[in-house]
Amino acid sequence: MSFFILFVLLLCISDSESLKTLKNLAVRRGGSLSIPCFYNEKYRSNRKYWCKGKVWSFCEIVAYTNTNGSLSVTDHPTQNMFTVELKSLQDSDSGYYWCAVESDDRDYLYLTVSSDPAVSVINSRVSGQEGGSVSVQCLYSPKYKNEKREWCRFKDWRCFSGVRTDTSQNSAVLVTDYGKGSVNVEMRGLQKSDAGWYWFSAGDVGVTVHLTVTERPSNVATTLSIQATQESVTTPEETTRSGTEKPKESEQFCFTHN
Repeated sequence: MSFFILFVLLLCISDSESLKTLKNLAVRRGGSLSIPCFYNEKYRSNRKYWCKGKVWSFCEIVAYTNTNGSLSVTDHPTQNMFTVELKSLQDSDSGYYWCAVESDDRDYLYLTVSSDPAVSVINSRVSGQEGGSVSVQCLYSPKYKNEKREWCRFKDWRCFSGVRTDTSQNSAVLVTDYGKGSVNVEMRGLQKSDAGWYWFSAGDVGVTVHLTVTERPSNVATTLSIQATQESVTTPEETTRSGTEKPKESEQFCFTHN
């Protein structure tokens, strides 16, 4: 009974709207993990830190911002977030942690380190060129085969599962769930606004992924524009051979930026 009361109390005091992160993360033994902690802009000048312990009042401060080593905390004030980088993780690193700012605001998460994590990704940091595409291979444990699998982004806490959906103007995400412990996420028509933090989850367990979108060289953009113009014109020869115009490519189902 006392444990149940403690758990309920922990949930109540950590439901922060000013500071948010994922609640349940998994990582393979010996691996690394990056954890983004998002905060309200009013905390830009406050010092941030990483704390370990089930109960907030007794948690141990592990590191403050701008520390380096096997554990580092880096503030990104222009993005209203700070990241915690964990390396060479062992089973003993499993437990409750807190993203916190010195105003006494915080949010907790539970980290599980094991030889067979509930979820994982082949690459936790991926990069694609503007206008191009990028794929992320996500894996999940057999015991999660009946749990909902999703690909989500931190920017708006929006999730995608098993369908083709827009992410931003002229870009889309296709989530293919093979149902055998593997999910492939493909993001097409990348825009600079698609860059940032995402996560893959099965049930209530997640793993983070960072996407970098690089600028497309101007000469490539010009070439693609010329090709698109040429392909949009149907020549008399093409019409005569088939009797009809060549079929156009399927439309992209996308929406405009908010």
